[in-house]
Amino acid sequence: MTGEAELATPTGTPEFFDALLEDDPNELYENAPCGYLSTRPDGTIVKVNQTFLTWTGFRRDELVGRRRLQDLLAVGDRIFYETHYAPLLRMQGMVREIAVDVVLSSGERLPVLANSVLKRDAGGEPMVVRTVLFDARERRSYERELVAARQRAEAAEARARELAQTLQSTFMPPVALDIPGLDVAGAYHPAGDGSEVGGDFYDVFPTGRGTHAVVLGDVSGKGADAAVVTALARHVVRAEVFHRPSPAGVLGVLHEAVRRAYPERFCTAVLVEVAAGDDVVLTVCAAGHHLPVKTDGTRVDRLGTAGTILGMLDETHLQDRRYSLEAGETVVLYTDGVAEARRGREFFGDRRIETLVAGGAGRPAAEVAEGLAAAAIDFQDGRPRDDIAVVALRRPS
Repeated sequence: MTGEAELATPTGTPEFFDALLEDDPNELYENAPCGYLSTRPDGTIVKVNQTFLTWTGFRRDELVGRRRLQDLLAVGDRIFYETHYAPLLRMQGMVREIAVDVVLSSGERLPVLANSVLKRDAGGEPMVVRTVLFDARERRSYERELVAARQRAEAAEARARELAQTLQSTFMPPVALDIPGLDVAGAYHPAGDGSEVGGDFYDVFPTGRGTHAVVLGDVSGKGADAAVVTALARHVVRAEVFHRPSPAGVLGVLHEAVRRAYPERFCTAVLVEVAAGDDVVLTVCAAGHHLPVKTDGTRVDRLGTAGTILGMLDETHLQDRRYSLEAGETVVLYTDGVAEARRGREFFGDRRIETLVAGGAGRPAAEVAEGLAAAAIDFQDGRPRDDIAVVALRRPS
């Protein structure tokens, strides 16, 4: 048998528990840990327990036969009672856990959860409504705090997304891509909803020697730590290109910078120096990255030699290779967010990339870059799982 000490919980009065032990039905009703009311079908109160009177501050003779349950509700809840609560009770014979506010004798409000049952006579006519009211102050306070916490979280998420987008924009060229004599364009799409900073970057800028540099890279990881390395990579390349005519030499400096400053990180990259004149010559160096694709619409070639990643390793193997870009040819650089786009167990893959790039030969560079990115996104049901960056260079016919 349950002991008296175990029954003494904050939700009931001592009289209620004494009555429970003594099996006194009247005391159980009057001092229950909830409010009990019996009303006529029109809401007129015909019976009320002491718990409800204590909560509200009303006397029994002020309520019984004089007031309706709906008269004790706040204005908005009174309208809800008439338009929803009472009709639902008549149709279903019961309502459960309806949140309303009872107006106390002091004018203050008491949030409660109402449960009602309609009893009918032998002919099916409504006789009496029995209602149980539970004090919902703590629950309402918890719900308000939950809503406030959700709003704070949503605001923080919005700020984080805005910061991520702002930071990510610094990894892209601040102006339209331009190399005289060539059609150049880039495309970038962040992973997921864009709320987390990725490691993909690209840039196109003059070297100061009458040539232009095109760099595209991918730093391992996500978030603020990866963003720091991404910023380092982009700015090291911009600075070193002015001092070193060799893309392999520039990427070698980047390797040392990443290895010394962030030994737990690495990045892959492709750096292309473009000498555009009567002839267009590309000097290509790849560091652990997918090799650029060159096509005239019929033939597809890969440019460069696979090199080692930048960072982490003690030594790197990087090599410059030179190629001519003929009229009507297009070169496309891309990050692994394209090649490794995944649908089930199938990857987007290099072969599909080569087919799409070849099919786009002759089209503007912007269409080629955005078309390849869009195809990779569609392949994974419209939601990229990794950042996608693409740069296309086309020599007009």
